[in-house]
Amino acid sequence: MNVKLYDLAHSRAGDKGNTLTLSLIPYRSEDYELLRDRVTAEAVGHHLRDIVQGEIIRYELPLLPALHFVCQQALLGGVTTSLAVDPHGKSLSYALLEMEIVV
Repeated sequence: MNVKLYDLAHSRAGDKGNTLTLSLIPYRSEDYELLRDRVTAEAVGHHLRDIVQGEIIRYELPLLPALHFVCQQALLGGVTTSLAVDPHGKSLSYALLEMEIVV
């Protein structure tokens, strides 16, 4: 069965220059292992392929529990150089939560 991430977790986005950061925090700590196994850097890269042009690095934070993704070349040059409607990329947390995983 496929489930959208927004059914299992919430997300927060941040930015630094042309780098986007996305956190993924499960509503229930027992879902952390499922997210850790299914939401890989490669899967996020495929899901956000039209947005993120560079490398995606995933950090695991099991004591929180959370996953943290650092996405290079994701904000059209960065906040001060982009004319994008959402230069900080805050709405991209919603893009991540649209991703489906198999449970």
